[in-house]
Amino acid sequence: MQVFDSIPSLGFYKVIDLHTHSTASDGSLRPAALIHAAAQQGITALALTDHDTLAGLSEAEQAAKQEGIRFIPGIEIELSWEPGEFHLLGLGVSKPSPAFMETVAGLAQKREARNHAIIGRMRDAGIEVQYEDILALSGGHSVGRPHFASFLVNQHIVKNHEQAFEKYLAKGKLFYVPRECLEFQRALALIKESGGITVLAHPMSLYVSWGSLPALIRDFQEQGMDGIEAWHPTATPKTCKRLEELGRSLDMYITAGSDFHGANRPDRKLGITSGDCKISETILEAIPPLTEGSRALSSSSL
Repeated sequence: MQVFDSIPSLGFYKVIDLHTHSTASDGSLRPAALIHAAAQQGITALALTDHDTLAGLSEAEQAAKQEGIRFIPGIEIELSWEPGEFHLLGLGVSKPSPAFMETVAGLAQKREARNHAIIGRMRDAGIEVQYEDILALSGGHSVGRPHFASFLVNQHIVKNHEQAFEKYLAKGKLFYVPRECLEFQRALALIKESGGITVLAHPMSLYVSWGSLPALIRDFQEQGMDGIEAWHPTATPKTCKRLEELGRSLDMYITAGSDFHGANRPDRKLGITSGDCKISETILEAIPPLTEGSRALSSSSL
């Protein structure tokens, strides 16, 4: 089975994307605009996985119906983890439970508090900045670290977004502010009760050595995690292939995504993952038919 393809022409291969962001979190395109951009590029199936929010799903779903794109409602939740970052994708959260809705509302409030704390750190460093400056860069939508990166670029403090994160905004850097996150088991339960499957996003961001990673992924699986995002643009193709082999050896779902953020992360392209590989729709075939208790990617929701 050929899951990934680097052949330039879209005429022979249908392309999908299972990890994207809109203005509902820290992307630069509104949910509908994201769908329209995907349609123009020949994307046939797309998951919207905004950070800690479901706010963009309804708009994206309506646009996907108009464009004839298979839409997969999703979310990306940050979990408590050291020393790296642990992000969990929920794919196919088509029936959010009341508890899930209440939880993501609380996460939005915590994100807002974190943003103000980042402003405080920037001021402490001598940077003149108002929260309104950052909000303007978000287009009045949800503010995230990429918008702070844009501010630093505009102020000529850094050359680009990558440098902004490397020097100031990444975990452990001067302007990084940790925030209260969900625990793993809680996130698993909320996603599953809302019809979704749980997928470890960009596993290398855990900052776990290859010697320890297989046992850790196996432990996550035993606790209820369904799959891993083996293919992500921040990892090399060699690493992605190794992650895919690991996931398959554990009989886990394998997914791939671009982690598209629009202009806020201009290096990320829709439907493109590590090594400039286009994500073939055959990746959906690699996700086995789901049970009644976990039917997020069944034909009814795709």
